[in-house]
Amino acid sequence: MGEHHHHHRHHHHAHGSKNHNAGYKKLWLAILLVFGFAVIEALGGWLSRSLALLSDAGHMLSDGFALILATFAAWVAMKPPSKQHSYGFGRAEILAAWFSSLLLLAISAMIIVEAISRIHHPPQNIHSVTVLWIASIGIIINLLVAWVLSRGEKNLNMRAALLHVLSDLLASFAALISGAVIYTTKWLLVDPVLSILIGIIIMVSSLRLLREAILILMEGVPAHISINEVEKSLQQIAGVTDIHDLHIWTLASGKVALSAHVDIPDLSLWKNVLSDIKKMLDNEFKIKHVTLQPEPEIIDCQPCNGK
Repeated sequence: MGEHHHHHRHHHHAHGSKNHNAGYKKLWLAILLVFGFAVIEALGGWLSRSLALLSDAGHMLSDGFALILATFAAWVAMKPPSKQHSYGFGRAEILAAWFSSLLLLAISAMIIVEAISRIHHPPQNIHSVTVLWIASIGIIINLLVAWVLSRGEKNLNMRAALLHVLSDLLASFAALISGAVIYTTKWLLVDPVLSILIGIIIMVSSLRLLREAILILMEGVPAHISINEVEKSLQQIAGVTDIHDLHIWTLASGKVALSAHVDIPDLSLWKNVLSDIKKMLDNEFKIKHVTLQPEPEIIDCQPCNGK
């Protein structure tokens, strides 16, 4: 018996590459802003002896490198599919997001460890006015970078880049608050206490991002899709008697793929069944990359009679 396959080709639409191109340019602008301010903040942190500023400067430098990685991944993802990489290079952005989240976890752990050390051995003096000025500029820079990155597509790579910047924005707010508290009350411990709080917030956000990246790399069912719901909807299509070998996974951010074997009474029904399945998957679950194999119960097999 000959097998009957339907393969939905993986089209790479022009608007997708246009979105990628826009994201690519935004990332370069963000890199320039981040690196420029990281140098100013590191200098200010060293002069004022503020851990909140120094940790934020180190974080901003790592942000810069993470943004360079995200930019490189966005450039790779724009490359057309090749014979060796028939699905294209969209997973490059997932790998970048995975690495970025690991980097953020390492940074948050370092901030917490250093802050605990500062609680046991507090600095003699912190120049709170310097901290206030630089933290205020940091908030403006980070808000600008966050605004640049938040406009446009929200793939995992851009979200990882944005998380770096948002966690940095939190750190700038923490530095501002600690500067104000030290200026008014001279309570130096506010600096490491706020650093620990920021470290924990960054860690929790990073773990969420890491889990999502690992789910995609391990070809798990996307978190927003219930495989049971998909199976139920497929079985309700007229002409479908059963569904088996159902697989749903993410090719790259925003690109969900599905493959399944579909039992039907007769192969003559396949054209209508296929059309109904494709419409349903697109409308209800936004799944466009579909590979289906019909398995008819009645098989017209003329050559078999000659055995």
